[in-house]
Amino acid sequence: MEENSRRDFAFDRVNFILLAVGMAIVILGFLLMSGSGSSAEQYNPDIFSVRRIVVAPIVCFIGFISMIYAVMRKPKDEEKGER
Repeated sequence: MEENSRRDFAFDRVNFILLAVGMAIVILGFLLMSGSGSSAEQYNPDIFSVRRIVVAPIVCFIGFISMIYAVMRKPKDEEKGER
């Protein structure tokens, strides 16, 4: 009975691990984007740093792509010979 219930899941363990890794990469990208901003009284040139406007969006994009792959990945059947 347990084997039948395991087959009913759309994801397997690897899918969930890939989703978690993708989410961690996205969170890392958002952390790279964070920082102090500019105000009306003081200009902060750090808001236009390469880390914030180039690196962080690329890291987030890679994280989102890896999450899409994790969702689209088809789990492999362990018992291919039996049907």
